[in-house]
Amino acid sequence: MGAASVRFLYACPFALAWLALLTLGFGLNLPTTSATFVIWIITGSIAQITFTFLLMWLFSFSNFTVGTALSKTEVVQVVVLEAILLHELISGLATCAVVVATAGVLIMTAGKSKLSVASLVSGLRQKSTVIGLACGFFLGLSAVLFRGAALSLEGDSILATSAYTLAVATVFQSIMMFVWLYIREPGQITGTITHWRRCATVGFAGWIASICWFIAFTLTNAAFVRALGQIELLFTFLASVLIFREKVSRKEIVGVMLLVVGIVVLVLEKVY
Repeated sequence: MGAASVRFLYACPFALAWLALLTLGFGLNLPTTSATFVIWIITGSIAQITFTFLLMWLFSFSNFTVGTALSKTEVVQVVVLEAILLHELISGLATCAVVVATAGVLIMTAGKSKLSVASLVSGLRQKSTVIGLACGFFLGLSAVLFRGAALSLEGDSILATSAYTLAVATVFQSIMMFVWLYIREPGQITGTITHWRRCATVGFAGWIASICWFIAFTLTNAAFVRALGQIELLFTFLASVLIFREKVSRKEIVGVMLLVVGIVVLVLEKVY
C-alpha cells in the first residue's frame, strides 16, 4: 500500500497550495461548509480508498483479466448511483451513449487481453470477477459522492468550490493512509520519504488529474464526466499504434469505434 499512499500523501500539499493560491492570491471566497458536506466527503474518500484496495487485491489474482474488464462498467454504475443518491437523471439518448461507450471499452479490453466470449462467460464465476465489479462500483460511488459534496457547498466560485472539496478530501485520505501505514506497514513510510522526489512527481500528476475531475464534477453530472473521461483509452490506443507501432486486433478497432461514437453523441447531446 506504500505505492498507493503516495497518490494521496504527496498530492495533499499541492491541493492545499492550490486552494491557498485561489483564496489568498486571487481573493476568492471559501465556500460555506455544512454537516452534509462532511458526510459526502468522508464517504466519498472512503469509497475511493476502498477502490484502491480492491484494485490492488484484484491484481494479486492470476486470473484478473475478466475482473479488470468488468471494472470498466463503472460509468454505467455511475448513472444508476447518481439517480439514486443525487436524483439526477440523464436523457435516454445520453444513457444509450454511455452504454455504447462502455461496450466499446469492454470490447477494447477484451481485445487487448485476448479474451474470448467463452473465457469471459466462464470467468463470471471467478472471485476476481466480483472484485472487478466492486472496483467499478466503488470508483463510481466516489465520483457521485464527491459531486454531492461539491453541490452541498454554498459558494460563488466553481474553482474555489472544487479546490476546497479536493483539499478536504485529500487531507482526510492522507490521514487515513498514513495511519494505515503506521500501523500495518511502517517501513513504507520511510520508503516514501527516501524517494520523495519521485513521490512528489506522482503526487503532482495525481493532483492535476484530480483537480480536473473535481472541477468537472462541480460543473455537470458525474456520469457525463466519467464517460467522457474514457477518451484516455482512445489516446492510449492511438499512441500504441502511431508511436509504438503495435499491432491491434479487430476487437480493439471495433471497441474504439464504439467508444468514439458514444463520446461524440454525449458531447452533441450536452451541447444541443
